[in-house]
Amino acid sequence: MSELLGIMVGTDKFLDHVINLTNAAHAKGKRIEIFFTGAGVKLTQDKRFAELVGKAKLSVCDVSFRGFGLSGDVPGVGFKDFATQARNAEMINKCDRYVVF
Repeated sequence: MSELLGIMVGTDKFLDHVINLTNAAHAKGKRIEIFFTGAGVKLTQDKRFAELVGKAKLSVCDVSFRGFGLSGDVPGVGFKDFATQARNAEMINKCDRYVVF
């Protein structure tokens, strides 16, 4: 089984870095999970967010998403992918590497 890279995104400043890291890890055959929380949920509204779809398992903190007044569909994020911080804790526990933005 390939290594798992966990990425927690808590800021809305580094989408390019998240996309580039995800592309590089995906090209190397790594599994990737990304959890968006805090201001990071604002990145779901950027058209470039869709570049992550199919390369990583995407999860969004439901409380942060709603707290910033966001609603609607997010590319690559299903109903069950709007989660609590418990999802982030699960990711931390099972990943081989963990990066925070």
